[in-house]
Amino acid sequence: MEEWVHQLENRVNTLKKLKEFINVTPDEEKAIKSLKTRWGTTPYFASLMDPNDPKCPIRMQVVPSIKELENKYGMKDYLVWKENREEDRPDSIARQYHDRIAFTIVDECASYCRHCFRKEVVTDRRLKLRFDVEEGLEWIREHKEIRDVLMTGGDPFILSDDKIKYLVDSLREIPHIEMIRFHTRIPVTLPHRITPGLTKVMKGHHRVPIWVVIQCNHPKEITERVSKAVYDLLSCGINVGNQGVLLKGINDDVKTFRELHQKLLSIRVRPYYIFYCEPAPGIDHFRTPVEKGAELIRDAIRGHTSGLAQPMYVIATNIGKIPLMPDYYILEKNEKEYKLRNYEGKETTIPNIPE
Repeated sequence: MEEWVHQLENRVNTLKKLKEFINVTPDEEKAIKSLKTRWGTTPYFASLMDPNDPKCPIRMQVVPSIKELENKYGMKDYLVWKENREEDRPDSIARQYHDRIAFTIVDECASYCRHCFRKEVVTDRRLKLRFDVEEGLEWIREHKEIRDVLMTGGDPFILSDDKIKYLVDSLREIPHIEMIRFHTRIPVTLPHRITPGLTKVMKGHHRVPIWVVIQCNHPKEITERVSKAVYDLLSCGINVGNQGVLLKGINDDVKTFRELHQKLLSIRVRPYYIFYCEPAPGIDHFRTPVEKGAELIRDAIRGHTSGLAQPMYVIATNIGKIPLMPDYYILEKNEKEYKLRNYEGKETTIPNIPE
């Protein structure tokens, strides 16, 4: 049996198993026993949790919290609104853009993030969707304006090599498809999954390239095992980016935010997006003020480290991603010049060039 399969078959998804890794608090035990939610993670990812600190950043992303019952700001039927699911399309197709779609092919994950914006489908399972792959492929074939397909779920890398190969081959046979993307947390929570069999499926020069975007939210998640998994993906010709989520108490301070993005670059992962934590139900306790992400980019990244480390700060909505970066750097403008300020507070001017 491959190690990644063994990890999945031995998920840490019961109170008894969890107690083998951490000293469970009374609040954590209460949440596990009372919440009607799917939860759990791989033994590998569980081993990264601090056994004695309930505020451990990995532990907070894995172990259910009674705070998930609080829902002051979360939207009812969020996923239906956000992914425009009232429109006449297969359940497997989520759409906010004209030329690209999210192809939701599975509702399972290796590790169930407590902040998941697809919580209604993936963890709480109140929203029932039918992820029919053939129906989705046929829809994509019929819609010639679609040039970019994002494979998502759940987590698409939880599928077998044969199923992933079938999906990749099927999409590559469609003449109007120009790009395939996989959004996956598995290289972080189950790096053992990046096997020679999987890279064989993904590798090679092709008209339709494959991109992989991972989700890494804290520097503690970046281990040597993750670094090797990323390198194996890169070595077979796949670009790897990161889209993190801004999470209160996990990565919303300057030191952690900078370290996260510097460590991503150290394992050859390009920061792509940092998402404001979406208004899905039951995740109020993870949300910061909207301005926080822009402040962190200003105070932790811009000028303080390589520009390669700077992600784009956005919120995902039913009309697509919307940037949330104010202009901190243009102080004023007149007919003659612009006055600019850098990260250290120093000021300079540049000419104002007319149209």
